[in-house]
Amino acid sequence: MYPDVKSELDYRNHFELLIAVVLSAQTTDVSVNRVSPELFSKYPDAKALSEAQFEDVWEIIKTIGLANTKARNIISLSKKLVTEKNGRVPADFDYLLTLPGVGRKTANVVLGEAFGIPTIPVDTHVLRVSNRLALSESQNPRQVERDLATQFPEDTWYHLHLRLIHFGRYFCKAQRPHCEECPFTDFCTYYNRK
Repeated sequence: MYPDVKSELDYRNHFELLIAVVLSAQTTDVSVNRVSPELFSKYPDAKALSEAQFEDVWEIIKTIGLANTKARNIISLSKKLVTEKNGRVPADFDYLLTLPGVGRKTANVVLGEAFGIPTIPVDTHVLRVSNRLALSESQNPRQVERDLATQFPEDTWYHLHLRLIHFGRYFCKAQRPHCEECPFTDFCTYYNRK
């Protein structure tokens, strides 16, 4: 259904990707893409964002959810990157987890999208679709990640995650999924529970 799937976040480099993914938590990519051009124009790199005033950043991103926390986090993570990594985003999962606002899903997205490292980021769509299609019974994102990793070849993981996101975002929605058009109803736990 989604052969040429790609991230829907707009970014030009690893730093912008990291910031966009942090901003995308509990909001839509569309919302992030509305605010990121102004943000990245004013603060094009980690050094510039590390020197930003909270109020200025908040003013730019105030329309997205959790703007207070996200403004603080992206300024703080920029300071940490400047101090510890010369402003560069490293391909290091454990280090990424030390950055404010970065959790397992965000670190996995950055590694997969920016560096081509096989990862399976699990967001709400991936979790829901994995449960509905009996790919995992768990509600724990780490367990869903492990379950998917055992069922699919490693070189497909990142694109699998993107396909599951798109399927969950546009077809197998949380509310009113398109079950009548779905090719997976034979083994869909949601459809067969109705």
